[in-house]
Amino acid sequence: MSVAPQTATIASPLSLQEWRRVVYYTLVSRALDELEEKVLVPERKIFYQFSARGHDMAQVLLGLQLTRANDAICGYYRSRPILLALGVDPADALGSSMARAGGYSDGRDIGAVFNYPNASGCSALPMCGGVGAQFTPTAGWAQALEYRASVLKEGIGDAIAVALGGDASVATNGFWSALTIATTLKLPMLFYIEDNGYGISVPSSFQTPGSSISRNLSGFCGLEVLTGDGTDPVEAAELIGRAVDLVRGSRGPALLHIKVPRLEGHSFQDTQSYKPEAVVRSEWASDPLPKLKRHFCGLAGEGEWEQAAAAAEAAVDRARAQAEARPVADPARTVRHVFFEGEMQRQGGQWSAGYRPPQTSKAPAAEGPRINMVTAIRRTLDHELTINSRLVVFGEDVGQKGGVHAVTLGLQEKHGPQRVFDTSLSEEGIIGRAVGMALAGLLPAPEIQFRKYADPATEQINDCGTMRWRTNNRFAAPIVVRMPIGFFKCGDPWHSQTNEVQFIHSPGWKVAAPSNAEDAVGLLRSALRGNDPVIYFEHRAMLDAPWARRPYPGDDYAIEYGKARVVREGRDLTIVTWGAMVERCEKAGEQVSVDLIDLRTLAPWDRETVIASVKRTRRCLVVHEDLLTAGFGAEIAAVIAETCFFDLDSPVSRLAMPDVPSPHNPILMEWALPSVETIRVKITELIGS
Repeated sequence: MSVAPQTATIASPLSLQEWRRVVYYTLVSRALDELEEKVLVPERKIFYQFSARGHDMAQVLLGLQLTRANDAICGYYRSRPILLALGVDPADALGSSMARAGGYSDGRDIGAVFNYPNASGCSALPMCGGVGAQFTPTAGWAQALEYRASVLKEGIGDAIAVALGGDASVATNGFWSALTIATTLKLPMLFYIEDNGYGISVPSSFQTPGSSISRNLSGFCGLEVLTGDGTDPVEAAELIGRAVDLVRGSRGPALLHIKVPRLEGHSFQDTQSYKPEAVVRSEWASDPLPKLKRHFCGLAGEGEWEQAAAAAEAAVDRARAQAEARPVADPARTVRHVFFEGEMQRQGGQWSAGYRPPQTSKAPAAEGPRINMVTAIRRTLDHELTINSRLVVFGEDVGQKGGVHAVTLGLQEKHGPQRVFDTSLSEEGIIGRAVGMALAGLLPAPEIQFRKYADPATEQINDCGTMRWRTNNRFAAPIVVRMPIGFFKCGDPWHSQTNEVQFIHSPGWKVAAPSNAEDAVGLLRSALRGNDPVIYFEHRAMLDAPWARRPYPGDDYAIEYGKARVVREGRDLTIVTWGAMVERCEKAGEQVSVDLIDLRTLAPWDRETVIASVKRTRRCLVVHEDLLTAGFGAEIAAVIAETCFFDLDSPVSRLAMPDVPSPHNPILMEWALPSVETIRVKITELIGS
């Protein structure tokens, strides 16, 4: 139940030895900030610098509370102090800020965007550059903890997930989506909100009504809310300890709203000219470091403080020497680790948790009558759920209803609501939680009801795809996102979009676009047993189309991504297409000799098969449903023109939608789509040229 924001009672919560650690890590954090601000940024050895002054002591206090092997945090650009408390080597932290080899990313990402795989203690999940993007993956980790305990029967103890954010982050979609997930599912998640009164230059009054998220959430069902001073050592220690213990003990969510000053600008370049002088003075007056010194000296004496300060300075000096000695990573390796290359990531995905896929077959073993794509996909999900307890299927209406397209019909009844479940209406929350669950070793297969509905989750989709690359293979989050696309009996701008090219242009994602039931099985099975994130398109017009029906190809059948199917062989023209256009192209080319290639996957796509065909037929037509301008057909045409220029008897031609959204009226829609007749006319034009 919710409670009013609580104010801590003052008590001495830590031992002297624990206070020694708090002092040391806080002083290391301060020394790192000072070194960067006074030396490394002016020397142009660091390009992005975010001071943690004022936030540091409380973060260290929090980090020292997170001692369980399955604890995890996900922070933001001002979260380096908690990393130090978790055990991150200062040389790694500093070297990452300097974009040197090693560290968080091998120089691929900015140093403030951290990650820390930690098998023996609390891990720091890969953070993102976007404000608020850390909340839903953290909720996914918390949900995975409960799943691992109740379904997989793993001993996760009282582990929790913690999301750190500034007060401005509480205005984001990610915050509210995670809050809904954590409270409706009663997840062990702590929202740790550091309130310094500003989001860059914007006061908190623009972010939160009344400038107090704790007051506004005091009546939020299922959430315990605490608030207090993050600059007073004893109060902060007691309050943070109470918040962590509360989440560990109740296995439910809590929000800790802690007040801290931001003693420097948002980043090094920020002069804070927008702050009145009185505000700046009041912030420095509440600096936690002098308060920590007074408290510690009262316990241990000023001599111990000076010893700790000297040790911190020495540690930072060593870290600087080690970081500056690190080289810049080999530029030629920059293309490595976009996808899984055989070297296992340290954390994330079912493979790193010990899963190994069963044997598969490249040859379909036709069983029984022809079935539609809906049945084929459902049967594949059913089989993989049966043999793989790490697989979870979820999304809006996928449970009792069985999905708005009936693909998941009956799966919840058979496999239970913990494995096939409905979600709140938030695509950010669906994909974000999937990322967190994957990081915790599960295989999430979320459904997005229609292609257009994925737009609110674009940030999470992009961040998931780049994760392996930007962490230099330290983390990966293989998820399989099922997503219906395209026209059906009618069109419209909201339910009939394709726009595959957006995901093809997102590094790290494999993209499948099956045209029939057999390929739907093989591509989905490869995705569910693989080690990369996959966008799996289900074309609405083909889900129950008679042409797309095929016999079920067997429980072992899988298709390698990047291998096209040659539907028909011919000599006069190569047609390259995918999805619903395959059927139309086949009908249009019945009376002529064409090589008809169904790409089946768009990332990667089968360049070799296409190029070999074009070199033989000397002509090419690319047909797709998406818009003509900057559609994926333009990429295919460019590759063919570059590779086969001297083999072509005519320019590569494209046939696609005009640059308009899908019209709703069926007559208008069919006019806009490449039809059998318009494809046939184009074929005649090209062969006759």
